[in-house]
Amino acid sequence: MTSATGVKGKESWKFPKEFWLANTMELCERAAYYGFFIVLTLYLTDIVGFTDIETGGIVGLFYGGLYLLPPFVGAYVDKIGFRKGLIVAFSLLTIGYFFLGIFLTKGAVIFFLTVLMIGASLIKPLITATVAKTTDESNRARGYSLFYWIVNIGAFGGKTFVPFIRQGLGLEYVNFFSSGMAFLALLFAIFLFKNVETTKQEKTIQDVLGALKGIFNKPRLWILTLIVTGFWLIQGQLYATMPKYVIRLVGDDAKPEWLANVNPFIVVLFVVIVTQLMKKQKAVSSMMVGMLLMPLSALAMSLSQSLQSITGPSVDILGLFTMHPLTVMMIIGIAIQGLAECFISPRFLEYFSFQAPKGEEGLYLGFSHLHSFLSAIIGFSLSGVLLDKYCPDPKTLPIGITEIEKAAYYADAHLIWYYFVAIGLVSAVSLVIFRSVTNKIDVKNA
Repeated sequence: MTSATGVKGKESWKFPKEFWLANTMELCERAAYYGFFIVLTLYLTDIVGFTDIETGGIVGLFYGGLYLLPPFVGAYVDKIGFRKGLIVAFSLLTIGYFFLGIFLTKGAVIFFLTVLMIGASLIKPLITATVAKTTDESNRARGYSLFYWIVNIGAFGGKTFVPFIRQGLGLEYVNFFSSGMAFLALLFAIFLFKNVETTKQEKTIQDVLGALKGIFNKPRLWILTLIVTGFWLIQGQLYATMPKYVIRLVGDDAKPEWLANVNPFIVVLFVVIVTQLMKKQKAVSSMMVGMLLMPLSALAMSLSQSLQSITGPSVDILGLFTMHPLTVMMIIGIAIQGLAECFISPRFLEYFSFQAPKGEEGLYLGFSHLHSFLSAIIGFSLSGVLLDKYCPDPKTLPIGITEIEKAAYYADAHLIWYYFVAIGLVSAVSLVIFRSVTNKIDVKNA
């Protein structure tokens, strides 16, 4: 394998070709995934015909599966071979996205969502392992920082481009954009990517299940996972509740995809700064700052009607342009979420890795996203129920009602966010108690 370093002992920007190819494929895959995922709930309800409650359950299982399956499929990555694995994964993604744009019946959609889930769960361990194999101790941190930036660039680009397809051609055509991006990555895997060397130390399903059992035998890990689930449950509303909420209250011209981009923009801007500021603090202390910010995020999202009562239907932004009050408060709320993520996400992974037995850090970290699995199942299902109650699908309203009568159905839509304020407060208080109890235990043991 090509050397990943320059002068011995010095970090450089010189990486082997496979590193850059892996990151290019990841750029395509993230653009495809986030472009698709930001409008998935809209697609299932407006195009396929599922109710809000059904959509919440389906997307919760889909999103949760993306985070539960990778440790298990990752056990076979070395056996498959990286190149073959990438070809299989991107083939599944290309097929899944494409046929979601062709077959719009409920049964077919669920089947091809399952195809997508398997393909996407293969990608996660394959790409991250390729980055690991094409770097070494001297430049791995720089390699993963590049990888992280490329992931966010792909996510940002996909969500930026998708509104033009949704509003210009139709919502179902977003699937063809995602299929095209996955197919481009497949071409890279077939014609340009060569296998990277592997250490023949494959982990079995039994090893993976053993690591999962080990996590449940460590009360600190599973209790903290449950607490942090509250944070990700609120964060997940960017995809579960926000798109429908914005379009139903502002109109079809709204671009919730662009609002969702506020989150990665804030993370990329502040994550390094926040990590440096908090590096001398314990991981749980840093996470606690983020958890205290999350209720404020949901509260900000609930205040659009209050702002509208003060400013009217538009807010003047420095005399340059105007925004709908809901858009203004969404941007503020999502920005607070992004800032909270800077305090929580990196330090949670750090804490998780230190709790793992020596030599099993990789297996344990494979389950570090259990909170995302739990928050997806709970959060998307809850979103479906709340939307149905407070911000219903316009197609379900009585035919022939006036605009004033229609507005009455959405008068309490902002109450949705109060549920997430409550969840955020419970999670923050729980983390304060967790820190206090674990600190006392540590002092006693010392």
